[in-house]
Amino acid sequence: MEQIKNLREKTGAGIVDVKKAIEDAKGDEPKAIELLRKRGQEKAGKKAGRSASEGVVVSYIHPNHRVGTIVKLLCETDFVARNEEFQILAQDIAMHITAMQPQYTKAEEVSVEIVEKEKEIWMEQLKNENKKPEIITKIIEGKEKKFREEISLLTQAFVKNPDKTVGELISEKIGKIGENIQVGEFYRLEL
Repeated sequence: MEQIKNLREKTGAGIVDVKKAIEDAKGDEPKAIELLRKRGQEKAGKKAGRSASEGVVVSYIHPNHRVGTIVKLLCETDFVARNEEFQILAQDIAMHITAMQPQYTKAEEVSVEIVEKEKEIWMEQLKNENKKPEIITKIIEGKEKKFREEISLLTQAFVKNPDKTVGELISEKIGKIGENIQVGEFYRLEL
């Protein structure tokens, strides 16, 4: 019972989910945490198609009053929108956007034009290196993937916990709260 209580406090998952994860992991706490994270993402995938038309609009203004963000975080019901944990998630995302300056929500939203301009720069940087064309192609593919992830909110490492992305954070909350959660829009303003 003590292990269930401790793991529940760490993860915020339900008692039944924690108990099953501990049993499946044969008492190995790190493995149980990983199982809970994976199961949370499975739940998130199942809920992704559901309509998210409720939510909150929150703002975060940095203490220097020179930069701030407005975020619309969506969920399925007004009940969840009023939930303190959901509102804290919205605040955390707004703070993250203020700090990390994402330009897009998802990596696949990055425009082809922007990627092509970056590819030109990368090709120029690599032209004097004596590498085979197939190696250069792999390098460019890796740079593109990393570039898209770095400027997209859901694939950025979460500022408060770099071990997980913002997308993983949202997936965990979907698993815990039990509703689809999506970032609607965000605006970052800076002097």
